[in-house]
Amino acid sequence: MAKLVLVRHGESVANAANVYTGWNDVPLTKKGEQQAKKAGELINTISDFAPTHIHTSVLSRAIVTANIVAETCNLLWLPMTKTWRLNERHYGALRGLNKDTSRKVFGVEQVLLWRRSFDSVPPKQGSPVIDRRYKLCDQHLMPRAESLHQTQKRLMPYYYDHIASRLLNGEDQLIVAHGSSLRALIKKLENINNHDIVNLEVPNAEPIVYTMDEQLNIVKKEILRS
Repeated sequence: MAKLVLVRHGESVANAANVYTGWNDVPLTKKGEQQAKKAGELINTISDFAPTHIHTSVLSRAIVTANIVAETCNLLWLPMTKTWRLNERHYGALRGLNKDTSRKVFGVEQVLLWRRSFDSVPPKQGSPVIDRRYKLCDQHLMPRAESLHQTQKRLMPYYYDHIASRLLNGEDQLIVAHGSSLRALIKKLENINNHDIVNLEVPNAEPIVYTMDEQLNIVKKEILRS
């Protein structure tokens, strides 16, 4: 059996300001850094957890959280892969907008659909994201807005090729990513239906521990809280 641990990054300045972040690159708050350290301390309590690889996005809040967790767990020596496929869901034209303001402008029900439903896509931003970190990516794959379903579709190939393959080999794995990208992955792992996914929330820096059998069926799930 192997263990898969999922961690959402610590609180970011955008989380603290209650704005949509998506692919915007924002730093952690001091509280977020402390949360990341605490997540590492919680991970240290997992019995027989010996990851061989760390996977994160190309966004700073996840990378810094991964580094703090790795340092706290004495795992800085591990290889770490940063991939856009683990990025937060792309919130399109909502990026940088206050969430309370969005409810006043678009209505509570519409915003709930955009934020929590599986297939609803927020308004697209005017042009694809332009950033050096995506220069070598296939530009046809770069989104201007994403539903949770679309986030899942671009995430799962990486999971199958680079994470599940290691789990099948009996190697523990650690993923440090984002609220919606982790929701998309959890939906697939736990076979959550499109209706119930609305109720799934992934809090900042609370490690989710899956113990999996040789066929990657979930034998046990535990959420670590301080």
